[in-house]
Amino acid sequence: MTAEISPARRRQVAILRRFVEVYCRRHHDGNAICPACQNLLDYALGRLVNCPRQPKPKCKDCPQSCYDEDYRRRMREVMRFSGMYFVRRGRLDWLLRYMLG
Repeated sequence: MTAEISPARRRQVAILRRFVEVYCRRHHDGNAICPACQNLLDYALGRLVNCPRQPKPKCKDCPQSCYDEDYRRRMREVMRFSGMYFVRRGRLDWLLRYMLG
């Protein structure tokens, strides 16, 4: 029996996937997500889906980090780059979803 994924969680997954796609496309060659970025995305999705805190806080605000240090550093880099990418292109709707979601 699988648990139903809430609309908020689905939105978080979509935003996370989009942020990693943007980062990978700009930093690595090709249109598909490279294996390293796919590994980071899989790791982050596993942490997101299995988060015991409800409602889930932003990872940077969580009192207990569940990310390994290397993954945390890489995810910060992805979020920083992709956030600015969306700001420069006027996609504030994505950032608002990320910040409010």
